[in-house]
Amino acid sequence: MIPDVLLDAVHGPWALIVMTLLVLGDAFFVIVPGEIAVTALGALSISSGAPPLWAVIACAAVAAAGGDMLCYGLGRWAGVERWRWMQAPRVQRAREWARARLESGTAVVLFTARFIPFARLAVNLVAGATRIPIPRYAGLVALAAFGWATYQAAVGAVFAAILPGGPVVAIVVSVLVAIAVGALIDLVIRRRARRRSTYPSPVEPD
Repeated sequence: MIPDVLLDAVHGPWALIVMTLLVLGDAFFVIVPGEIAVTALGALSISSGAPPLWAVIACAAVAAAGGDMLCYGLGRWAGVERWRWMQAPRVQRAREWARARLESGTAVVLFTARFIPFARLAVNLVAGATRIPIPRYAGLVALAAFGWATYQAAVGAVFAAILPGGPVVAIVVSVLVAIAVGALIDLVIRRRARRRSTYPSPVEPD
């Protein structure tokens, strides 16, 4: 059972506020557990009845979209090479990946990048630096954020509905599943990227 003090906190606004801040921070710092917070509250919503599932999804979507647009604005203002942390090898690799994918399809890469560490940050920075039109990008960001928030909350909600054992079991299992799915998506995308780099497309004759 969850202590009464924690349940009282969940029934109030603080759980949603903390989750919103974590999701917003996740746009800039990949170690911030934004996904875990959304999944956990999705499970808690079904297990204890609070906070409402629609509120979890709405707050997560707004925070995710807001974080993405702040990163976009940072890239538009500062570019992608202004500060030392932007020169880190992992950030540079993510940036090149983002640049190549944005050239082929903005909508697909926005949805994909949410499940890959550093990719979300890189995509938004590159999008801002290359000055993709704000109205178009903001619309795609909003759709991607809503889809992501719905998925993360739904994972927690589904396991809370089918698992016995109360909120704690539902939260632990749903969070582990969400992490595993994210890691699997990351692995698949990385392998596809390696194959493309190993077998480059043939150059068309002049």
